[in-house]
Amino acid sequence: MTRTRTLTVAAAATLLAAAAVPLLSPDHPAPASDNGQAVRPAMGWSSWSYVRRWPTQAKIEAQADALAASGLKDHGFVQVNLDDFWQKCDANGFTVDSYGRWAVDTAKFPDGIKALADYVHAQGLKFGFYVTPGIAKNAVTRNTPIEGTSYHAKDIADTSKTEKNYNCKNMYHIDYSKPGAQEFVNSWAKQFASWGVDYLKIDGVGSQDIPDVQAWSKALRVTGRPITFALSNNLAIADAPTWRSLANSWRTQGDVECYCGPGDNGSGYPLTDWSHVSARFNTAASWQQYAGPGGWNDLDSLEIGNGDQVGLTADQRRSHFTLWAMAAAPLLLGTDLTHLDTVDKAMLTNDRLIGVDQDGAAAKRIVNSGVKQVWSKKESDGQYVVALFNTGTSGSSTVSVDWSQVGFTGSGDVTDLWSGSHKGTVATTYSATLRPGETRLIRVRPLG
Repeated sequence: MTRTRTLTVAAAATLLAAAAVPLLSPDHPAPASDNGQAVRPAMGWSSWSYVRRWPTQAKIEAQADALAASGLKDHGFVQVNLDDFWQKCDANGFTVDSYGRWAVDTAKFPDGIKALADYVHAQGLKFGFYVTPGIAKNAVTRNTPIEGTSYHAKDIADTSKTEKNYNCKNMYHIDYSKPGAQEFVNSWAKQFASWGVDYLKIDGVGSQDIPDVQAWSKALRVTGRPITFALSNNLAIADAPTWRSLANSWRTQGDVECYCGPGDNGSGYPLTDWSHVSARFNTAASWQQYAGPGGWNDLDSLEIGNGDQVGLTADQRRSHFTLWAMAAAPLLLGTDLTHLDTVDKAMLTNDRLIGVDQDGAAAKRIVNSGVKQVWSKKESDGQYVVALFNTGTSGSSTVSVDWSQVGFTGSGDVTDLWSGSHKGTVATTYSATLRPGETRLIRVRPLG
């Protein structure tokens, strides 16, 4: 995908957002990365939640087709991200190419990754990909050369330590004090760029992997291709300034999936449950200060699209979307888009909600009392977006907020953003009686 197309898609998404909610200008942090990517949170689809360990070329192409044909693309959902298990393994871990990089499993992807990326791009979409830190054991055993250098895998590998990997395992640490280490990562990034990668997720990252994150951040920049850089998962908040300086998003918690389905490794429906989603309220509050243009707090996949079978009620799914939007988190769908539920499609194509996500800032939590929560953020024109939640699983609850807590005094003119209905003037205090798991999302214009 050319830079021109990338800017065009991004501009379209921004225009949609601007039409729904004016851009914000709060005191959010400086851009997380100066690579020019992720001015707004990423939107699209990722393979892990639904496809899990069994991705194929046909499956990814089918999801890309559905993303385009459903109209979700026209609302800003443009990423198609292939997660883990695209690689080939043997008894010693990942099989590798002549330069020590993971080899593609051609049984799953017979035409290769570039052909898949080309297919995604032809739909007017962007292609995302996946890697983890380190160098494969097979590369070290074979002592493969590092492309464009006189160095080899054994020159840069620290075989006394292994890296976290969820698939073939057997990944050694890279010693970045050794010549050839940065060049190895550069060669891998160059390969991904040549395949047409627009978004790269590096998984299994912990604080001990900061040198790898630094190396990948540098390597992606020198490819000459605009590539959004995402970190995963459950990253340490103590290192948040470092993640911000190097990447465009960072997973603030473990997986949102419940792994409670009937298939292998807990695959299949349900994909998640309310406890996994509601656990994000506290992390979203803790990480709020680190979100801003260029870098976003990633709350994990948005499990909306397949109705109740994902493991959430309709009320819980709306709350799920509302929290992600208020947090300005990436909106990466984890569901099967080839069987899109009509109720969920209406949720996902609500440009008012998308606008709240894309407005450029993360909301603060201003009420946290039992099952009652209220979040708020201010718009550049002086209006506020306010979300009220009942996070409980039984019993209705009346959630209230004073306008003084939101940030102004007097009366406010209220519009419901889920329904689009104008509610009129509300003096001093706004209240909503909410079913368990229900939310109310409003825009408030101070009067006075």
